[in-house]
Amino acid sequence: MRRGRFVNTEESNPHLTAKIVVSYVRHHMLVPDQLADLITSVQRAIGHLGEPPELEEVLTPAVSVRRSVHRDHVICLDCGYRGKTLTRHIAARHGLSADEYRQRWGLRSSHLLTAPAYSERRSILAKELWLGRKPVAKVILANHAKNPEARGTRRSRSASKSNVPSKVAGSTPATRRRSRAHVASPSV
Repeated sequence: MRRGRFVNTEESNPHLTAKIVVSYVRHHMLVPDQLADLITSVQRAIGHLGEPPELEEVLTPAVSVRRSVHRDHVICLDCGYRGKTLTRHIAARHGLSADEYRQRWGLRSSHLLTAPAYSERRSILAKELWLGRKPVAKVILANHAKNPEARGTRRSRSASKSNVPSKVAGSTPATRRRSRAHVASPSV
């Protein structure tokens, strides 16, 4: 081994590498395919001993995190792009997913990537078009839209099957029951 500031990988001691790998393998389970990668990474680490560590790039946002979300637009922290939504922009321009973008800037998972006003408009539109509803609900609503008189009135099954109106002017519940029974059984 060379004495000095940097250690050369060609001159590094293979016995030192072997000792480190053996110690690691004693305490960890490895698949045989992983052994070659382990030896290579240990050899590389020994070769870089004494070198100054590589400094990570310090990121400076285009705007402050607090000012990146406005009612009508959101701003990309990487480049300052303004838009209604950032998910497509950060994927196409920066090659990041929404989670990677949030992690890169140290944002919470609840940090908005879509402008609140845009989200509200899309929500209202979806509700008007009945998106996300079950098909049965559409059929019931379509029936109510065709027959506005049926809204708000409740009929029993027997009343809806017969052609007798549910509310007859001047009648009492007892007479309505008798009239339904009479209409239902025309044997009299």
